[in-house]
Amino acid sequence: QVQLVESGGGLVQAGGSLRLSCAASGSIFSINFRGWYRQAPGKQRELVAVFTSGGSTNYADSVKGRFTISRDNAKNTVYLQMNSLKPDDTAVYYCNAELVSTDRIRRNYWGRGTQVTVSS
Repeated sequence: QVQLVESGGGLVQAGGSLRLSCAASGSIFSINFRGWYRQAPGKQRELVAVFTSGGSTNYADSVKGRFTISRDNAKNTVYLQMNSLKPDDTAVYYCNAELVSTDRIRRNYWGRGTQVTVSS
């Protein structure tokens, strides 16, 4: 069974930092991390930071210069370093990936999310 598990969320004051992790586990043949998304209460899920097909990164305008996405392929893990956090960053953060399992079936996966709350 393949799954994505996010961690690292929590409560932080405005101006603080958090580092989110998303680890893939299970019978994985290959993995392509797409990136991080977030959903605030009453709002639609939105893109935060993603890897492009060319290997570069894209960020939402609201997080540019504050957030950094990275990955460790050896650990099947993707990270989101979040600095200078603002109350508007409060949301549940999800990672997204395309995985090919050992039975060679390709699926799109979402983690269950990790809550980030930024107090003013």
